[in-house]
Amino acid sequence: MTLLTQDEMGGVTIPRAPTEREKRLAEALAGRSIVLVGMMGAGKSAVGRRLAGRLGLEFRDADTEIEEAAQKTIAEIFAGDGEAFFRDKERRVINRLLSCEMPIVLATGGGAYMNAETRALIAERGISIWLKAEFEVLMRRVRRKPTRPLLQTPDPEATLRNLIDVRYPTYAQADVTVLSRDVAHDIVLEDVIGALEAHLLKADADPAP
Repeated sequence: MTLLTQDEMGGVTIPRAPTEREKRLAEALAGRSIVLVGMMGAGKSAVGRRLAGRLGLEFRDADTEIEEAAQKTIAEIFAGDGEAFFRDKERRVINRLLSCEMPIVLATGGGAYMNAETRALIAERGISIWLKAEFEVLMRRVRRKPTRPLLQTPDPEATLRNLIDVRYPTYAQADVTVLSRDVAHDIVLEDVIGALEAHLLKADADPAP
């Protein structure tokens, strides 16, 4: 298997041989996809793209898939069709992506894991990783993208705190939790790979009940 990695300047892919560590981790997935969950601004797409490159898997972003299917931005879907319409489309897109024969690394939108049907699907077909970020980290990041539909309120900080209170107990159901800090994405990536190894290889080592 040949892995693809990205250079520091952009999306150029450079083939390289997998390391023994990466081979072992990819094999331990046993055909399951890796699904990144968490709040907006947690770094799911940035870390997910790098993780896919390390493991030789295809990277997909659920929000991008929705926008391409609808020929609208997420903000336009929220404004024109409403959040309920968006959540239904999101659920169906994730279902389609996780039904592929080959495993992928999938970055989901912040609200996707709140859907019980989607959580069950992810548990059945993938390994879920919660990129957990503190409020201050998220707020700094989301300010860089002022078009976030759920933060178009008179008090975005209060809205974000409320979303954290509501969502974090559900995110905590993910298989793996990794802290997303204000450090280079490659550092968080190493944390993710280490946590995946601990989870998958421990599961392999545990005797059957």
